[in-house]
Amino acid sequence: MTIEQTAVPEQAREGQELEREALDAYSDIVTRVADKLIPSVASLKVMQRVNGGRRPRGSGSGVAITRDGFAITSAHVVNGSTEGTATFADGGEHDYEVVGADALSDLAVIRVQGSDLEAAELGDAEQLRVGQLVVAVGNPLGFSGSLSAGVVSALGRSFPTRDGRSARIVENVIQTDAALHPGNSGGALVTSDTRVVGINTAVVGPHIGQGLGLAVPINATTRRIIGELMSDGRVRRAYIGIAGQSRPLPPKATRLVAQKRGIEVAEVVDGSPAQLAGVQRGDIVVEMDGAPISDVTDLQRLMTADVIGRTVALTVLRAQGPKILDVVPRELERDIS
Repeated sequence: MTIEQTAVPEQAREGQELEREALDAYSDIVTRVADKLIPSVASLKVMQRVNGGRRPRGSGSGVAITRDGFAITSAHVVNGSTEGTATFADGGEHDYEVVGADALSDLAVIRVQGSDLEAAELGDAEQLRVGQLVVAVGNPLGFSGSLSAGVVSALGRSFPTRDGRSARIVENVIQTDAALHPGNSGGALVTSDTRVVGINTAVVGPHIGQGLGLAVPINATTRRIIGELMSDGRVRRAYIGIAGQSRPLPPKATRLVAQKRGIEVAEVVDGSPAQLAGVQRGDIVVEMDGAPISDVTDLQRLMTADVIGRTVALTVLRAQGPKILDVVPRELERDIS
């Protein structure tokens, strides 16, 4: 028998041992997430007031984030409702009320009428990497306390949302191959350190394909939204009144502004802050208050409550060169498109 022939079985044994170790590590992670998160994730029964009482109108999941009852869910889960019941893994059923919902981020905050809840710890989706192990915790198809594990399939996805006539793109959405089904919406997407990095959505539409697990990320932007919902019950957003799309800049313009793309203005809303400031169709927006703007999501990110009513410098490119316009953003109302 040659040396090469005797080495093969040894290599096979080493490979099997590595596989066993990997499976053990995988099981340890999923079990740890289950132990930590299942007590924090509730099965929500969404109720609607009717004559003589109330009736169920939907279901989903919610994640407790404070011991005194605040929990996060998806805005489309509560969908105009003001109350319901939350059932946790220990069997405890509690009434809840909707504190605030923001359809444009698909996030909502509810207040569970209970105390001493098991609060989940929020993480930071900006630290995620493609291929990283994640676990979805929720109540798919009414089966409470269910887990599905997978990996981060892609980062930086987006999907459109709407509130009345106002539309917005939810950005930096997490895509995972962890199985999600109706009832998972509002549940937690969790990393191996047992921190919640996303709120799962099981919505399927023309822009969201079957078999794609998506989650709204927990990051600086959504933490701010959650905080505003907890304190004020709503999210204030600014609006300037333009529509357009990202386009490459010509070489000369690229040298002038040190960036490669901007938003070409296709429409300016009549009477809007942009029109009053002198923004024109064909302008290319490249900067606001010193922050570069390459696409619509860059502009959305800057449309926060602190710029409402404040004069901001909007830099646009025209044939004659860059021009700085003074714009005073207004608060975005539901009836503004």
